[in-house]
Amino acid sequence: MEQPRAPASADPVSGELSEVELLLSGNATPAALSAAAEKMRRVLRGRPDDPAALHLFGRICFRLGRYEEAENGFRAVLERSPNDPKARWMFALTLYHRNNWQSALRELETLLAESPDNPDYLNLKAESLLQIGEYDGALACYERLVARHPTADNCLYYGHALRARGLNEQCVAAYRSALAVKPDFGEVYWSLANLKTFRFSSADIDTMRAMLGHDDLEPRARAALHFALGKAHEDEKQYPLALEEYQNGNALWRKGLRYNPEGVTSFVRQCKAIFTPEFFRERSGAGCSAADPMFIVSLPRSGSTLVEQVLASHSVVEGTRELPTLTSLAEHLARQSRSGRYPDNIRELDANRLRWAGEEYIARTRIHRKAGRPFFVDKMTGNFLHIGLLHLILPNAKVIDVRRHPLGCGVANFKHFYLQGAPFAFDFAEIGRYYRDYVELMAHFDAVLPGRVHRVFYEDLVSDPEQEIRRLLEYCGLPFEEACLRFYETDRGVFTPSATQVRQPIYAGALEQWRNYEPWLGPMKAALGDVLTSYPAVPRFSESLPPSGTQWRVSAQRGHVWPNIGKTS
Repeated sequence: MEQPRAPASADPVSGELSEVELLLSGNATPAALSAAAEKMRRVLRGRPDDPAALHLFGRICFRLGRYEEAENGFRAVLERSPNDPKARWMFALTLYHRNNWQSALRELETLLAESPDNPDYLNLKAESLLQIGEYDGALACYERLVARHPTADNCLYYGHALRARGLNEQCVAAYRSALAVKPDFGEVYWSLANLKTFRFSSADIDTMRAMLGHDDLEPRARAALHFALGKAHEDEKQYPLALEEYQNGNALWRKGLRYNPEGVTSFVRQCKAIFTPEFFRERSGAGCSAADPMFIVSLPRSGSTLVEQVLASHSVVEGTRELPTLTSLAEHLARQSRSGRYPDNIRELDANRLRWAGEEYIARTRIHRKAGRPFFVDKMTGNFLHIGLLHLILPNAKVIDVRRHPLGCGVANFKHFYLQGAPFAFDFAEIGRYYRDYVELMAHFDAVLPGRVHRVFYEDLVSDPEQEIRRLLEYCGLPFEEACLRFYETDRGVFTPSATQVRQPIYAGALEQWRNYEPWLGPMKAALGDVLTSYPAVPRFSESLPPSGTQWRVSAQRGHVWPNIGKTS
């Protein structure tokens, strides 16, 4: 179909702006958007103060995910037109996507002063508050939102916030309110299933089956319903039926993902080639000396939230959430490098740059530290991909690897509907390959940085919690506290799928649930290979010896002992 033409204009620049506006109003390809961005650069070279051109340039960059350029464009618009609400809204949205939530909140307060009930402003404010751990403020914002705009989406997100605060009864009510507005909202059924303790009625199951018979059901809703029905059948111990639903949901969602397992395997090979003992020795003494962060790395569904809750129950440790900060820093350093590729660019970083990166991490995460405790937990599980960078920029930070039986972890991921992230989790063979890559990378760092990482096996933690918690605290240089054993009494927001479980005492019943699906796990077992047969034959921290020549130093600030890998003086 022929695209509509931009209206004729005596000003050729106005004509170009109209063409770009038309492009943005449709489903433009990345290539077309990139070409439009270059067109706008040419326009701005001749008219650098044109607010309309700056605004369009910002919108194009936002669509392309070039958020730093978008931020600069919208800031320039507001410098020239401070009363432009559209520019301020896009500026706030861009700041949110750049993980600059405090600045986004400041812009939103300005917007809400003029339009206090605007649903977009209220929603982004609530999401920003959640990101910085202000759960009560987010709840108040959602309560206002659903009172004035009781849409299905708003009720759903309100339910998510209630779940994070452990208010499960209110959460279920909010989800049911969403269904009252939009009965075919498949994502709500998955959200109910994801509460873990919720059980569907026979009427719920009949409704979900009927909805799957609708030909016009969108893929997102259809996949969510398959996952929810899988959970319903599993609760009834109808495992073949449950597996069929999980397989249908995973296969449907996997079709829409651009994921190449070879990319992860290649990344692991690159890390092993770059991060050698010599590489670390040459950079010994670089980085930021802060010992505040405690990184928990793992695959999802391995028990990482439980370990976080244990640590956050200690009087000197603060739990935050899955922080995107390290990944953002890695991306920033790659963009600023000559090679532009991570992890190759790490070779270019000198001691000053490594120290800056560590200090920048500490500065960016300060917003999440509400209680002012000496230590805090960053539970972004995927940070295992950044262990090399992490060690270089924060050599005194703690790193805790939480590991679960490969098949237990794999099945748990296959049963979870990841609306965002975890693209490896929708196929048994791809799950096994990803787990294998993870183990290979962690084994490499065990070899080149012995003792650097402490390992917690989920099965050991469940079977003997006190012993494993004492080992964990010893590694962290912390005295034992009984509150860590009563972690389920700790009142804090938890925004992960395990939010319900960590508010209860440890339950061993889930350890062997994967065996209900063992007849169908052949592809996962084949991909895992000897990683499966050798589990858990890998060292814990206490079983690892430091390399020859390693000295141990005592932190003068807090009196804790930290490994100083590679230093001999």
